[in-house]
Amino acid sequence: MKYTYLFIAFGFINYSLIGQNTRINNYNNIGWYNYFGTLKLDKRYSIHTEYQLRRDNYITDKQQGLLRLGINYQLSPKVQLRLGYAWIETYPYGEISINGFGKEFTEHRAFQMVTLNDKVSIVDFSHRFMLEQRWVGRYSNSGLSKEDEFPLSHRFRYMFRMQIPLKGQSIENKTPYLAIYDEIMLGFGENVNENVFDQNRFGILFGYKFSNTIRVEAGYFNQTLQLGREVDNRNVFQNNNGFIINTHFNFDLSKKNQLTH
Repeated sequence: MKYTYLFIAFGFINYSLIGQNTRINNYNNIGWYNYFGTLKLDKRYSIHTEYQLRRDNYITDKQQGLLRLGINYQLSPKVQLRLGYAWIETYPYGEISINGFGKEFTEHRAFQMVTLNDKVSIVDFSHRFMLEQRWVGRYSNSGLSKEDEFPLSHRFRYMFRMQIPLKGQSIENKTPYLAIYDEIMLGFGENVNENVFDQNRFGILFGYKFSNTIRVEAGYFNQTLQLGREVDNRNVFQNNNGFIINTHFNFDLSKKNQLTH
C-alpha cells in the first residue's frame, strides 16, 4: 500500500508541474520499437540485453536510439537487482530540439535497479526503482561537430506496472493480457538545470505470451518530457503521443550448461 501512495504522490508532482502557465508546449507523434532479451545463466544470474529504436512522426524521423546491457541477480522470487550501462544517441526532432544548437548528442549512462514483484488475485504488480548516473554530451559552441563536454547528472526513476490476463487466472503460455504502467523520472545533483521533473511515461498495452521464450506487447504510449533549458525564459515541455511495440525474448542457458556437464 505504501508504494501505491508513493505512486500517487509522484503523479501529483508531475501534474502540478505540467499545470504551470509559464511553459511552452511542444507536441510530437512518436513510435517506439523495442527489443528486450534475457539470457539466464543459472538460478541467480542472468544477462539483460536491450535496444530501443525511437522515432518521431511515428516512424519516418529519428528521435533516439538506446542500447542497454546489464547483469541481473535474483535475490528472491520477488526481488531482482540489476547493474548496467546504457549508450544513447539523441537526434534533433520536433519544433524545439533538446540540444540548444539543434545537434544530435551522445549520452553514456551507468544504472542500478531494483524490481519488486507481487501478485494479488489475478493481477501481477511490479515496482521498479532505478538510479542513473548520466554523462550527457554537450557542445561548448555551435561550430563544433562533436561534443566536447560530458557533465555528470543524476536521475531517479520509479515505475509502477500491473498486468492482467485476458483469459484464465494467470499469464501462462498462449495467454493474452493487458498491461498498464506509469514511470516518473526526477533529476537531482549539481547539473540538474531546469528539469528536476525530467519526464513521465504512461502506457496501455495489449500483450500475448507465446511461450516462456517469446512475448509481444503493443499499445498506446505517452511521454511528457521537460527540456533541461529554457526558451525565452520559459520552460519547455514535450507532449509526445504515439504507440509502442515491445518484443521480449528469454533464453535459459542454464539448461544447456546442465546438458553439457
